[in-house]
Amino acid sequence: MNKEYIIYILESILIIFLLFRFIPKDKIREAHVAYLFKLVITWSVGLIVAQWKFIEYPVRFLSYATKANFLFEFFLYPSICTLFVVNYPEKKNKFNQFMYYFYYCTSLTIVEVVEERYTNILTYIHWTWYITWTTFFITFFLAQKYNKWFFSKITITKK
Repeated sequence: MNKEYIIYILESILIIFLLFRFIPKDKIREAHVAYLFKLVITWSVGLIVAQWKFIEYPVRFLSYATKANFLFEFFLYPSICTLFVVNYPEKKNKFNQFMYYFYYCTSLTIVEVVEERYTNILTYIHWTWYITWTTFFITFFLAQKYNKWFFSKITITKK
C-alpha cells in the first residue's frame, strides 16, 4: 500500500473521530443539513475543477468513475464543513468570527499544499494555494449562511 492510501485512511479515521467528538447530539440535524449543502457545492465544483484540468488527482478512489477526488469531495471536505458550521462562534464578535474562518481555511490550505508537494494525492495544474484558500472561505461562508437561514425558517414556522 502506498503512502497516498495510508494518508487517505488516516484522514478518514481522523474525520470520523472529530465528527463523533465535536458534533453535539442536539446539533445532529444541523450537521446533516450542513453536510448535504456542502456536498452539493463540493461535488459539482470538484467535478468541474477536475474536468477542466485545474487540478489533477493521480491517486484516488473510483478512478474509472470520476476524475475528481471522490473521498475528498464526498466525505472529507463536507465533514470538515459540518464541523465548521456546527461549531461556528455565532455569538462572538466579527473579528473572532473572521479568525474562525481564517484558521479553518489556512489549516486546510496548508494540508493541501503539503499533499500537493510531497504526494500524488493532487497536482496543481492551473491552480494555486490562494485559489484554494479563497474557495474554502467562500464555500464555508455559503454553508454557514445557508444553515443559519435554513434553521431560522424552521424556528419561525414552529412559533
